[in-house]
Amino acid sequence: MAMTNNIIEVERFSISFNGKTVIKNLSFSVQRGETFGLLGSNGCGKTTTIRALLGLYTPDKGKLLIDGEPFKPGGRIKVGYLPEERGLYKKENVIDTMIYFGRLKNLENPREWSMNYLKRVGLEDFAKTKVEKLSQGMQQKVQLGITVMDEPDILILDEPTKGFDPVNRRLLMEIIEELHKKGSTIILITHYMDEVERLCDHILLLKDGVARASGSISEVRRQFHKTSLDQIFVDIYGEEEGAQNV
Repeated sequence: MAMTNNIIEVERFSISFNGKTVIKNLSFSVQRGETFGLLGSNGCGKTTTIRALLGLYTPDKGKLLIDGEPFKPGGRIKVGYLPEERGLYKKENVIDTMIYFGRLKNLENPREWSMNYLKRVGLEDFAKTKVEKLSQGMQQKVQLGITVMDEPDILILDEPTKGFDPVNRRLLMEIIEELHKKGSTIILITHYMDEVERLCDHILLLKDGVARASGSISEVRRQFHKTSLDQIFVDIYGEEEGAQNV
């Protein structure tokens, strides 16, 4: 199979749940080695699209391909997925949990990698602490480490810095940037437009399961005649968000 520049291709994707259409005829592609922002308000279909891409949902119509094929666990493309809903073995301690996943991912020295990572994110003193004793932010750092430890070809991050203070947000963005420089393709779901500005090469804005804007950041700015992504986000989603918060 000839290699194309697109590592992810979504073609005419539609899906419904309980008679309600969640995604409507969505098409987009992600280039190898880029950071792609999948953006939108809560409930717009971002996570549904990712789960369908990973084979967790079956589309009603369309194709979702990774490197030209439907995703298969254990295939030639390594995918790391950090979902918004975190999940760790909370009764185990941090280092044992990380070593376990490191072995599953065939790391040569999972203990050394894990301790170096914990030191990097300021958790080396918590290596023997049970996961359930950590704060949510600490658990999030541990799960990010597990997600990136094998330097996946595709890294999917769903709200990776949600609830973090500015120092830890900056630290995690640096880790993401380092993986990008090593060649990982990154799909970033976030509500922080400064992260999008800093990290993303191309973006797609979903509303009600339909693409409302796509392209490079500069192209989207020109489309809406604005320089601020925050203002573009408000223009597209503001009325909807206001109604939800009433």
